[in-house]
Amino acid sequence: MNKRQLGRSGLEVSALGLGCMGLNFGYGTTVPKDEGIALIRHAVEQGVTFFDTAEVYGPFTNEAVVGEALRPVRDQVVIATKFGFRIDPDKAGWAGLDSRPEHIKAVADASLKRLGVDVIDLFYQHRVDPAVPIEDVAGAVKDLIQAGKVRHFGLCEASAQTIRRAHAVQPLAALQSEYSLWTRGPEAEVLPVLEELGIGLVPYSPLGRGFLTGKIDASATFTPGDIRATIPRFTAEAREANQVLVDLLRRIGEGHGATPAQVALAWLLSRKPWIVPIPGTTKSHRLDENVGAASLALSAQDLARIEEAASRIAVQGARYPEQLEKLTGL
Repeated sequence: MNKRQLGRSGLEVSALGLGCMGLNFGYGTTVPKDEGIALIRHAVEQGVTFFDTAEVYGPFTNEAVVGEALRPVRDQVVIATKFGFRIDPDKAGWAGLDSRPEHIKAVADASLKRLGVDVIDLFYQHRVDPAVPIEDVAGAVKDLIQAGKVRHFGLCEASAQTIRRAHAVQPLAALQSEYSLWTRGPEAEVLPVLEELGIGLVPYSPLGRGFLTGKIDASATFTPGDIRATIPRFTAEAREANQVLVDLLRRIGEGHGATPAQVALAWLLSRKPWIVPIPGTTKSHRLDENVGAASLALSAQDLARIEEAASRIAVQGARYPEQLEKLTGL
C-alpha cells in the first residue's frame, strides 16, 4: 500500500489505517482476543501500518489487544492512542472530560504499559476539555515528547481556533475528526487551517459507521450496546432518507467494479494527499475490501459526478446524540 505523510510532521503512515475501537467497544459486541489479534496482524500483512486505539475503548482492553498484536512488528507500525476522559472503574466507562496536565501524564504512563511500548507514536486529546486551556494541554504533551514518551501530538474534533492555539505551543501532526461523504463539516473552516499549518487529517468513521457500505437499510436492527441505536442519523426514517447517498456510491462503483465502501474511501483519499482514513472492521474480508480502496483511482469525471449529486442530498439526522454533539467542534 502507498504511504502518506501526515501534514509536514514527518510522520509517514499507510494511506489507510485501521480503527480498532470496534473490536471491543461501541457496537454492542466484543471480538475474542485471539480473533482481534489475528485481524490486526492480517492488516499488517495487507500493508496497513497505522493503528488507532484509545484508553476509553473497553475501557483499557483495546490498547492491550493492539499492543500485543503489533509487538512482533513494533518497529514497522505507527500506534495512535488518546487521552482526555475520566474513566469510572465501577461503571466501566467514561465519566466526563479530564485533560488536566497531571492526568494526561498519568494516562500516557498507563497507556505505555498496556500497549507494551516505550513510546506512543501519536497521542491525541480525545475531546477538547473546556475546563483546561488548550495551551496547558499542548504544554503537557510537549513535556511528554521531550521526555521521550510521545513522538507526535494530535487533537480530535477540535475547532479551527483551538487547532491554531494548540499548534502554537506544540506543533500538531494530525487532527482526527469524523469526515466522509455524509459528514462534511470540516471542509468549511478546519481543512483550510490544516493545510495552512501542515497538519494531517485522520477521518474516523469514514464509512459512516457502516452506513456507506450499503449493508444497513431502514429495516436493520442494532444489538444492545450499539451506539448507533442512540444516534439520530440511524433512526429508521433517517436511514431510509439517506439511502440515496449509498445509491450514488453504488452507481459510481459499478463503473469500476468497486463497492460503495471502496468508492467512499477513494473519494476521501482524493481530497488531499495528507488525509488518512481509518475505517474499522471486525471481519478480515471487509478489511481486504477497504484496503482495495487505496488502489481505486476515481476520475475527474467520477469526482464531479459525486460532487454534483452529493450537493443535492441533504443528509438527515444529527451525527451524535445532543450530549455527545456538545463535545465536538470546541
